[in-house]
Amino acid sequence: MHVELLPAHIHYAIGIDGGGTSTRARVVHRSGVVVGEGKAGASGLTQGIGQAWRHIEEAISQATGGRLQAGWPEPVPANCALGLGLAGANNAAWHAECLAADPGYATLKLESDAVTALLGAHGGHPGALVIVGTGAVGLALLPDGQRRTSGGWGFPSGDEGSGADLGLQAVNLTQRALDGRALPGPLTLAVLQATGGTPEALLAWCGAAGQGEYASLTPLIFLHEASDPDAARLLERALHQLEALARALDPTHTLPLVVAGSVGQRLAPRLCALVGASVVPPQGDAMDGALTLCLQ
Repeated sequence: MHVELLPAHIHYAIGIDGGGTSTRARVVHRSGVVVGEGKAGASGLTQGIGQAWRHIEEAISQATGGRLQAGWPEPVPANCALGLGLAGANNAAWHAECLAADPGYATLKLESDAVTALLGAHGGHPGALVIVGTGAVGLALLPDGQRRTSGGWGFPSGDEGSGADLGLQAVNLTQRALDGRALPGPLTLAVLQATGGTPEALLAWCGAAGQGEYASLTPLIFLHEASDPDAARLLERALHQLEALARALDPTHTLPLVVAGSVGQRLAPRLCALVGASVVPPQGDAMDGALTLCLQ
């Protein structure tokens, strides 16, 4: 990371990874020394531009407070290059609104958190990334500089194979077992217990649940995989969806592939030989990707 190539008036490069639950900042001095890291609340743009900028500034303050070496100037927007990877930045209106609220950074680059995760995973070089956690999305940076996206349409219409989708499928199976359309098993009994223990409680749970609540049931599916064929089938379906994302990104299987996310990492060892042969460990994280972005 060539921070020493920053213009003379820029003393710090800052990488931000901002999502729906937290914001992480990594600050690097122009000498290449990492000043520190900080964490604050959510900066996903779905929750508001004002909140996003407030938490970005809090995370930066945490990363730098009391950590500056002698002779280093205090970081202020005018002497910092900022790379932002924020959830929701692929929405054009939110992207423009976020940039318009820039408090005066020397340079500012904004992409979605998925894009900065991709840049971090491969050090800014061509490669593919499939993230299967609460949601599911795949991205690739091609050798010619173009980007390709697969999935990521959102729950419940998309995100097949994700934690939220797995939980939804498990709840549907439980509903069918309760009214006689399917046979009950260890998984449906566990899901019923986790959602209140009665059909009435399950119905109320479904009325209030979002993708996070559905995704919270995914560990039960893994737990009962060996004892319940229905749980095993749900995970097999999720595995096929993960492989489909990877194939859509790179049909020729020539790009290195990083598999991320809580579900993706558990399923990665089961990938078919053709897809699995492309899997590599990540070179860095989303904050590294945001730093790469701001230095481009």
